[in-house]
Amino acid sequence: MIEPRSISHRIIEPKIGYVRVASFPGAVGLDFACELDAVIKEFNKNGYDRLIIDLRGNMGGGLGSLRLMSYLCPGKVPVGHSLTRRRLQKGYSKEKLIRIDKIPSSKVTLALMFVRFTFLQRDRSMVLATEGLGPQPFHGRIAVLVNEFTHSAAEMVASFAHDNQLATLVGTKTSGEVLGGANFKLPKGYRLRMPVAGWYTWKGECIEGNGVPPHMPIDVSVEALAAGTDNQLRAAVENITSGNCGVSAPHRSRFGAGA
Repeated sequence: MIEPRSISHRIIEPKIGYVRVASFPGAVGLDFACELDAVIKEFNKNGYDRLIIDLRGNMGGGLGSLRLMSYLCPGKVPVGHSLTRRRLQKGYSKEKLIRIDKIPSSKVTLALMFVRFTFLQRDRSMVLATEGLGPQPFHGRIAVLVNEFTHSAAEMVASFAHDNQLATLVGTKTSGEVLGGANFKLPKGYRLRMPVAGWYTWKGECIEGNGVPPHMPIDVSVEALAAGTDNQLRAAVENITSGNCGVSAPHRSRFGAGA
């Protein structure tokens, strides 16, 4: 078995950085976040001011998706919220749910998060918000590639970018599989994994069973691939090169560092 790397990157044209994200490994995603930081630092150092994020075939994963979403806008912006049946039955206000807006950066903060969600806050209902990483040279010039094999946390990234006009989505509609799961121990070493929470965008829309539609619907061309051309990637390159990608100037203040 050869598992795909969670992150790979390259330069596809002058000023355009390309990063493929195959998954978001780890429950907390600290290693993923550090690796993504290194990629973005390299892009910025070399003056790349356009970014293509490839989420095609991404199988989802953990909290590492928050770091990717945080690079899409400069400020702290609500992404959405998870909701368990228990919290739904009791009634709730999304503004009052526990909030996660940072990936732990040390063993101490990681330990505190473990204690918090293992003993103090066992309900999986919570709000996710971006970390506020500040302005990036590629803001307003981002394209995200998605397809029917884009799952789970990757769909959260896609819907956040779509709803907030942070990037142009290119490809086909995502799978619509975004329920939050949990593991339960069973006798004889078995474990049961089952969904325990639904995921809703900040607008209150449920992605489960619906998926995220692209701005530019483009199906994959087998003939083009056989000829060595990725037509979806090519469309994304043309889009961000033309300057029609991401948020327009009037929208940018909404996502400023103080948002």
